[in-house]
Amino acid sequence: MKRHIANAVYGAFDYASFPLGMLLVAPIVLHKIGAAEYGLWMVSTAAISAGGIIASGFCDAGIQRIAQLRGAEKADMMVHTFRTMFAINLALGCTLALLMWIASPYAARHLAVSQLLSPRECLSCLRIASVLILIRAIEAVSVSTQRAFEQYRGTVLISTAIRVLTLGSAAVLALLGRHTESIMILTAVLLSAGTFLQFCHLRRYLIADALWPGFHVQETRTLMHSGVFVWLQALGSVVFRQFDRILLGVSLGAAAVAPYSLCIQLAEPLFGLTASGLSFFFPYLSGRANSLSKHALRRAVLKAFLCNLFLVVCGASLLLVFGSRFLQIWAGSAMAYNAKSILPLIVIGSALSGLSVTGTYAVQALGQFRTVACITIGSRSALFLFMFYLLHHQGLHGLALARVYYGGAALLVYLPLIRQLGLFRAAKSSVPSIPVATEIQEGAQL
Repeated sequence: MKRHIANAVYGAFDYASFPLGMLLVAPIVLHKIGAAEYGLWMVSTAAISAGGIIASGFCDAGIQRIAQLRGAEKADMMVHTFRTMFAINLALGCTLALLMWIASPYAARHLAVSQLLSPRECLSCLRIASVLILIRAIEAVSVSTQRAFEQYRGTVLISTAIRVLTLGSAAVLALLGRHTESIMILTAVLLSAGTFLQFCHLRRYLIADALWPGFHVQETRTLMHSGVFVWLQALGSVVFRQFDRILLGVSLGAAAVAPYSLCIQLAEPLFGLTASGLSFFFPYLSGRANSLSKHALRRAVLKAFLCNLFLVVCGASLLLVFGSRFLQIWAGSAMAYNAKSILPLIVIGSALSGLSVTGTYAVQALGQFRTVACITIGSRSALFLFMFYLLHHQGLHGLALARVYYGGAALLVYLPLIRQLGLFRAAKSSVPSIPVATEIQEGAQL
């Protein structure tokens, strides 16, 4: 239990380091180099995050697979899984980085539409972001593997140190009058160093000779079988969590991104802290799904959900009551005025997304990646078109409203979980519980 609590704390700390750092850095960058430069920084950051998430979309399947192999004490197969996951991430990262590189000139022209930014600087920042997509994809292999070993401390300390250095350097450069291009160059150097350190730390769990990409036929098939659905889910989540800022910048210019990004930075921890704090639940449940009875599984999921609910309700209440006042102190009266009307919508959307965390982890841990992917892609494909409509007709307010619908759609993941756990069935006390994985297999044979 102590290890799970420690992993939960490290997971939350890993996520919190960025939003807490942004609380200090964002006003400095915003006031020293202006809203347009700040918006360009946020668009570039969103592009890195979106590309990194898509490129590492198979990592959740890899975590589940390595956790299962650990439980079965199959060390050789774990090495094959790691190398295959590395090869998949590398291929996806190169592809996305190339696409981003090619699309950068088009996006740069639209970001500079306000004449407050030069197209050359926009192009440079976006192309640096394209390279960092590949670096993030490689880093994710090491981080996810260590989490599959239920070891969070080392990887969290490294990633947190790199975030602090990145944000601190951005503030220093802004104070010196340097623009976003300089911030992105230094970010690239620091993220590359962080990735190297992550792989050095991974040697504690896998032999050094194994830390290379390579496709293993059996493991490739295994990861592809479930991982393709995880990847589709990641693709669907990117549309609203990252692509909205890119779309907003391309549509209305980089300056329009500033108030929207500030609201997201304030509200997104409702989802991010919950997902990071409960991230230990996924490898924990994945490694024990074959041995837990249905009763034990229900109890574990219920405990996780109650923690999930407590975190989200407390956080959302604080933001709805004090968020506007904090924005005024944090970003200034003018920026707070532009953000005031959209903040409650973004808070509600993030809270609804935060409530979906337990359900998503539980369903995926039980191997139902296809179910989660179908829910994600089906609901968010329709919402993607709706987001375009709302942005076109209502601007920033419409984009914020789309996040509420997105959060509500995320809760659909509980429908298959409720069905799988049999929460609506009468309990049969005279019949002993059997492992859930066995029930799933028997059901598939009928």
